[in-house]
Amino acid sequence: MKAGIVGLPNVGKSTLFNCLSNAKAQSANFPFCTIEPNIGVVNVPDPRLEKLSELVNPEKVIPATVEIVDIAGLVKGASKGEGLGNQFLANIRETDAIIHVLRCFDNDNIIHVEGSVDPIRDKEIIDIELQLKDLETIEKRLEKVNRAARTGDKEAQKLQAVLNRIKEGLEQSKNVRSLDFTEKEREEIISTLELITDKPVLYVCNVSEEAAASGNAYVEQVKELIADEQAEVLILAISVEADINELETYEERKLFLDDLGLEEPGAAKLIRKAYQLLKQQTYFTAGVKEVRAWTINIGSTAPQAAGVIHTDFEKGFIRAEVISYEDYVQHETEAKVKEAGRMRVEGKEYLVVDGDVMHFRFNV
Repeated sequence: MKAGIVGLPNVGKSTLFNCLSNAKAQSANFPFCTIEPNIGVVNVPDPRLEKLSELVNPEKVIPATVEIVDIAGLVKGASKGEGLGNQFLANIRETDAIIHVLRCFDNDNIIHVEGSVDPIRDKEIIDIELQLKDLETIEKRLEKVNRAARTGDKEAQKLQAVLNRIKEGLEQSKNVRSLDFTEKEREEIISTLELITDKPVLYVCNVSEEAAASGNAYVEQVKELIADEQAEVLILAISVEADINELETYEERKLFLDDLGLEEPGAAKLIRKAYQLLKQQTYFTAGVKEVRAWTINIGSTAPQAAGVIHTDFEKGFIRAEVISYEDYVQHETEAKVKEAGRMRVEGKEYLVVDGDVMHFRFNV
């Protein structure tokens, strides 16, 4: 599962990527600096993992991770191949969620590809290019479906109706994620179409240092614009994040954040938001060899969670021994949790809760 960072050229995408990842993307004050997508595997900050590690004192600690892709800046005409557009659009299509960076600060020393700062216009430029690409996909699909629908095929007629509603929405410059469909239509039809504007999105408003804590007028405009999109907004001073990234000690970072009125680096919030955007959650295994965070889809059953460790665990699943994170912290050791009668035995139907500490019993 991976999230792609998109935006116009020169809005801070590569600098943000560098803050999130050990891989250093090239960043410079001119467009098309990034051409090939950079990929970074980023640890998900989780205080629960730290607490479990303190209690267990294992040999190894392994966090959950999320894959972040830095995709080159889109420009007007990308859907028609402008500015290497087809390549960029293909890279976006391969991601599971979108982190859309919008420039929300004034600085005459940093060139804007459109000549002025206007996050609403910038968002619409990207949206239009993605919508045009989705429209192309829908029209191609409709050509086949219309033929089948004319023969009286009921399934084709049902699909035709949904495709026509999507087409109408895209022609009105609406993203598919904001269109009104039932959960069943989204699950059975729309999810199979792999449309770019249906992907979950997080809008990152790149602000100045002064606006890092509370935002500015540009941010308010963005929030108003996306009200019907079922999307989230995160305020981030990316230049400040780059400065924090250069500090070596926890104490230095803490002082820097205190001066700005922030509790933690914005990059940590962004990684957690990306993880949620991808509909991921975490369960833990805890032993003297390692304490580890495992990533599963929200709604996973105990056997599916076991399968993330090894496919044999899922095939031969017998039961799961489950401790809630809160119970583990309260009683401090697994033995004391058992003594208190707080370890549960769960079967194949159990839906894993975020933060569960689990052992699996299996037989192959």
